[in-house]
Amino acid sequence: MIYLREEYRMNPAKIKEFNQLFHDYVLPLKIKSGARLIGSWVTDDNNEITVIWEYPNREEYIKIEQRVKKDKMYQQLQIQPQKSGSLYSEYRKSFLTSNCSYTIPKQIVTVSGYITNEAKETLLVKTQWRSDTWELPGGGVDEGETLDQALIREILEETGIRVKLFGVSGVYSNGNTVTIVFLGKAAGGELTTSVETTEVSFVKINETNLSQYIKRGKFIPRVKDAMKGYCVPYEAFKVRPYQLLERFKGNEE
Repeated sequence: MIYLREEYRMNPAKIKEFNQLFHDYVLPLKIKSGARLIGSWVTDDNNEITVIWEYPNREEYIKIEQRVKKDKMYQQLQIQPQKSGSLYSEYRKSFLTSNCSYTIPKQIVTVSGYITNEAKETLLVKTQWRSDTWELPGGGVDEGETLDQALIREILEETGIRVKLFGVSGVYSNGNTVTIVFLGKAAGGELTTSVETTEVSFVKINETNLSQYIKRGKFIPRVKDAMKGYCVPYEAFKVRPYQLLERFKGNEE
């Protein structure tokens, strides 16, 4: 990621007018073109505003700026200072590159898999931090990963099993964490524990014995929903230009 820092020196009396123009034109124009606003700050004496934007890289910044300047809203923006006079006396911009990430995401995204083998047994794990219960294997999604890539990686790391995924059986949220559960089947590998798991096993579970294995209430609906065997399509893609990376049809198409 790269960051563009824009600094505006101005008469404090122009702050309100500047903010209005920024929110009516600059912000929607840049966001729809692909930029991401990190934040906008004003000094105590209201004579300087700093705005920071995020871009994937320098090449994408150039492309985004080209889209901005081709937009009709940009042309409208250019005539606004003619109506009200210049809103700032000095403008500076500089690029910043992050050398470390300190941002805590507003939502933590995790993935889990209901994975079965040829014997219709379900892959379950016990983790170092939840030793009281078995659960579906999975984990957090790293920055830049698609959901399916994250799950395939996590299951292989935790259990030694390679998997083939079919679709999404359910989405679960507690306000801070979003969990997406996939249906899939084992496609190879050997059962093995990891630094995260104390036990891994294929288990014959059903409605009758489920509570013997799944001891925490938040995991039970996820397993019950997945046991029904229904899953909806899932698609991973890139944009600008659109490129399909992966698609699972589910079983409702």
